[in-house]
Amino acid sequence: MAKNWTPSSWRDLPILQQPEYPDAAKLADVEKALTTVPPLVFAGEARSLKKSLGDVAEGKAFALMGGDCAESFAEFHPDNIRDTFRVILQMAFVLTFGAAMPVVKIGRMAGQFAKPRSAPTETQGDVTLDSYRGDMVNAMPFTEADRVPDPERLMRVYNQSAATLNLLRAFAQGGYADLNKVHQWTLGFIADSPEAHRYQDLADRLDETLAFMAACGLTAQNTPQLRETDFYTAHEALLLNYEQALTRVDSTSGDWYDTSAHFVWIGDRTRQPDHAHVEFMRGIANPIGMKCGPTTDPDELIRLIDILNPDNVPGRLTLISRMSSEKVLEMLPPLLRRVKSEGRNVAWVCDPMHGNVIKSSTGYKTRPFDRILTEVKGFFEAHEAEGTYAGGVHLEMTGQNVTECTGGAVAITDADLSDRYHTHCDPRLNAQQSLELAFLLAEELKSVRTAQAPARAAS
Repeated sequence: MAKNWTPSSWRDLPILQQPEYPDAAKLADVEKALTTVPPLVFAGEARSLKKSLGDVAEGKAFALMGGDCAESFAEFHPDNIRDTFRVILQMAFVLTFGAAMPVVKIGRMAGQFAKPRSAPTETQGDVTLDSYRGDMVNAMPFTEADRVPDPERLMRVYNQSAATLNLLRAFAQGGYADLNKVHQWTLGFIADSPEAHRYQDLADRLDETLAFMAACGLTAQNTPQLRETDFYTAHEALLLNYEQALTRVDSTSGDWYDTSAHFVWIGDRTRQPDHAHVEFMRGIANPIGMKCGPTTDPDELIRLIDILNPDNVPGRLTLISRMSSEKVLEMLPPLLRRVKSEGRNVAWVCDPMHGNVIKSSTGYKTRPFDRILTEVKGFFEAHEAEGTYAGGVHLEMTGQNVTECTGGAVAITDADLSDRYHTHCDPRLNAQQSLELAFLLAEELKSVRTAQAPARAAS
């Protein structure tokens, strides 16, 4: 266990991005009740994910993280969970073929209900209220009653997360993840895409691969790996009172695990080395992540890595780059270079969403598809130049047919944004845009693999 650490030691340190609850006694009651609920995930599952992310750190696997910007109570529906899970499966299927290696599937689901804000309050006209911090804290309508932080929402988050996880496990292990089904869904996407010709070659090769496997006797009926999949959950560990309440000792190892999710991360706004979020995360045994934005200093990054992964274990720490399409080639290489030169074992994942939010001409926040793709390509380019491994992507996306990000083959325009703009926070890629990005990424992964083949053969 981490030295001089307890699940509550974070409470003695400065903390940012926390709501101010008006009823401290009610908050204490909810926190106490949460300490008695069953865990949402199990330590053994978290250890399996850590092993898989260790493969990512060593260039033997690729990580796909995707899901809602912020989950909501209003959009809680089994169809929404199914549709997002389905798109992640389709993306992973395509990426597996492009990378020729396993894809680790992690959903921003079953816990992603709180969001950091740029300001603690919001003003409309002459009225100033608390900012909306996600359904975990308060409600979106701009009224005084809705914006008051309510501790009961913590328990509601737990209950919705439990139901979501129950359904995800059923989908992952009950036959819904059958590769042949996933391929048929993907063929449907290709048939409807304006860029169908671009993806047809990959689809044909996937067809041939599945047919060859069937001819060899490898079918979903006799090979569990073809009909089942490992699927993990993740969220930003923002409200530490909730995370602490769900932190338990593993009876097998004696280590502390945050059982709210398999993987939790520290946001770009809360990664101060001497603050509460870093303190809490250094003591849990889960695989963890940390966002790295344009203000990340190489010296401080090494200090944070040594706090969060003092034993330098592959798979323990994933660094999630979020630089923006304009800055990725300037700001990322010095970090890659420094971490490599210091011999730190980390997985690198690209978040091309958070640095590319703009305000459209119609007033909606949006993310242009071209900027997202540009940052991903810059991420790969930076890693190739530094001799490091581009280990994955971290996307805000949904299986719903929303119109929140502009561009892509479906050519969503500023004028289209109002049609189906449903997000409770930031704009998300819809199902078609997400799959399009997966095909483009598969091409990138294949080209990297082809370029590296002579070096691998020589070694």
